[in-house]
Amino acid sequence: MKLKSITLIAVMFVFFVSDAQLTINGITLPASIKQGTADLVLNGGGIRKKLFFKLYTGGLYLSVKNKNAADIVNSDKPTAFRLTITSGVINSNNLSEAVEEGFTKSMKGNTAPLQEKITVLVSTFKSEEIKEGDMFELSYVPGEGIKAYKNGKLKNTITGLDFKKALFGIWLGEDPVDADLKTALLGS
Repeated sequence: MKLKSITLIAVMFVFFVSDAQLTINGITLPASIKQGTADLVLNGGGIRKKLFFKLYTGGLYLSVKNKNAADIVNSDKPTAFRLTITSGVINSNNLSEAVEEGFTKSMKGNTAPLQEKITVLVSTFKSEEIKEGDMFELSYVPGEGIKAYKNGKLKNTITGLDFKKALFGIWLGEDPVDADLKTALLGS
């Protein structure tokens, strides 16, 4: 009887933890977020590292969990990426440069078709100084585009599914900025 109770408790724990929030590098990623009327669930989360710096913690939110990166990038479904700055080495200039480099990788060097939209997104990071603890949300709303928020305040909206594909390709594309982060975002 005691073994059955322990087994039942263990099964319940696994069930509840699988849909729970996730704390990584001191940052708590909620189990779900609201995007307008849509509820998005945490697909996975991880840390963007470069050399020995832990630059930011990121979380990927989807309507339904999915481990297929290409499907996520190409879908015309609500999608969000939250990143929280966790390193004092990040500032407006180097984050802006990193985003531009990410688009170059995602688009295999051909950023010209989306350059104006990339510039608008980059202005989100350049408009105010960035400090440790700042949270950005890049939220794709079908029919509206990417809504870029800083600390909960809407900064820009960039239209187009093509832009969404290029943006999410930064983390989930064939040549992501951080392969370990891609794996973590896919919940693998």
